[in-house]
Amino acid sequence: MNFSSQIKPVSYLKANAAEVLSTLAENREPLIITQNGEAKAVLQDVNSYKDTQETLALLKILALGNQELEAGKVAPAQDVFSKIRNRSVQD
Repeated sequence: MNFSSQIKPVSYLKANAAEVLSTLAENREPLIITQNGEAKAVLQDVNSYKDTQETLALLKILALGNQELEAGKVAPAQDVFSKIRNRSVQD
């Protein structure tokens, strides 16, 4: 992804907001907004944002799983399933 074409000044956003929103939805690429020559914000369409949040959630789950694995907080699957079966029989 070439970000250089996706960098616009805040004045461009102000003057072309509707076009920017349409382009974001169509291309699904983020737009970097600059102010006084410095990057200040990243704008993306809602669907891309949702996808990003879902990806981050999955990565957090994987990281937590790795931490538990390293800490030795694991049990064989057969033992876990046996405990679950025993609970459902007792209820």
